[in-house]
Amino acid sequence: MRNDRILERKVFYAGAKIFNEGDSGDRAYLIQDGQIEIIKHGMTIATIGKGELFGEMALVDDQPRMASAKALTDVSCIIISRDSFREKLAKADPFIRGLLNIFVRNIRNLTR
Repeated sequence: MRNDRILERKVFYAGAKIFNEGDSGDRAYLIQDGQIEIIKHGMTIATIGKGELFGEMALVDDQPRMASAKALTDVSCIIISRDSFREKLAKADPFIRGLLNIFVRNIRNLTR
């Protein structure tokens, strides 16, 4: 018998702030429907939509959120908890885990 976890879903209405730059991050989000705006220092740096992941960097390196996220439209997301993320990451090849850490560090350095 499989012990599947129930996926948590959340809806954010257009204009809702999902998280702020500098917040601690304990979850990532997978967009099922709608669009999110990623904002750094008051400027939009990305607009993302269905099938895209955001908020994951804080789970990789335990650093504060490097940008804010706001719903541009009504958005439906699957919540990926820190525990679930770490469980998946622990099963990944050590080389891939190392690359992921390097990528996150480089992205954070580029945006400073």
